[in-house]
Amino acid sequence: MKRKIFLFLVFLSTSILLNMADTHAQCAMCKAVAESSSGNVAAKNLNFGILFLMSIPYLLVSVIAYAMYRHYKSSRKSAQGQ
Repeated sequence: MKRKIFLFLVFLSTSILLNMADTHAQCAMCKAVAESSSGNVAAKNLNFGILFLMSIPYLLVSVIAYAMYRHYKSSRKSAQGQ
């Protein structure tokens, strides 16, 4: 049961991260600046920067959740061995 939940969470987080590149994560001010720029490259770079900054908290939460899972798994295994 726990393995199915873990695999579902891994699948969900992977699919979110893979689909993140196609989103348009711009605030109103950033969008206005990007639209007023002469080239489309500036808007793409600005959007990529926003997405990059947005992904860091999700990565940190994922690493902490994985560490907690490993700790829970090892403590459960040591409790069964005693």
